Amino acid sequence: QVQLVESGGGLVQPGGSLRLSCAASRSIFSINTMAWYRQAPGKQRELVAIITRLGNTNYADSVKGRFTISRDNTKNTVYLQMNSLKPEDTAVYYCQAHNYDWELPSWGQGTQVTVSS
Repeated sequence: QVQLVESGGGLVQPGGSLRLSCAASRSIFSINTMAWYRQAPGKQRELVAIITRLGNTNYADSVKGRFTISRDNTKNTVYLQMNSLKPEDTAVYYCQAHNYDWELPSWGQGTQVTVSS
């Protein structure tokens, strides 16, 4: 269990960039997976990117090559660098933390990303 707070969202034009931050209430060193999800209006929440405790990463095909997830254990923070943003990226972005021995994952409150010309 950990508390998560996202920040860094905003309004950007297509082709622009944003970096989202997910600040955790405690050390994330031992948390198996940290991930970013997003939920667009009228759509289900989807996995965007995931990073493991040792730094292995995976991305949704729709963001591969444009987004980068990273973690800084010294700052208890996970980042999502988003480049070449598209209108289809518009969504509320949520940070998630999960361990296999947790009953439920922890979620942040979300940060709005709007990509529009």
